[in-house]
Amino acid sequence: MKEVRIWTDGACKGNPGVGGWGALLLYGEHAKEIYGGELSTTNNRMEIMAVIQALALLKQPCIVHVYTDSVYVQKGMSEWIQGWKQRNWRTAAKKPVKNAELWQELDKLCQQHQLQWHWVKGHAGDSGNERADQLANLGVEQILA
Repeated sequence: MKEVRIWTDGACKGNPGVGGWGALLLYGEHAKEIYGGELSTTNNRMEIMAVIQALALLKQPCIVHVYTDSVYVQKGMSEWIQGWKQRNWRTAAKKPVKNAELWQELDKLCQQHQLQWHWVKGHAGDSGNERADQLANLGVEQILA
């Protein structure tokens, strides 16, 4: 099974505001960079969207290492999602899960792969994270252009 490493990031100018997402995918010697954005969104939505867009590119089941500086995404997928699903997309406080439609889409994509979630400190010199941040900001610029 192919092993892919993905760094993702989201950016928002205002929260909510104009947002962007970016991802760097590495497989062996191959690299792919993607980015996009939305006019009115939140940083958390862009963080999730970056992972969704990256996983959607994979054409076959892979072992995937996702590197994110978003505790929200990392904990959401590795700790919280099972409880959300058991409670019909409600939090422990019985409130609707924010961004549930994105979490559901991400969960569906994850079922096709073996995922490992890695939190990395943002803006701390991790080259993959730094590039994902640059790509997310390109996504914002694309919307503002």
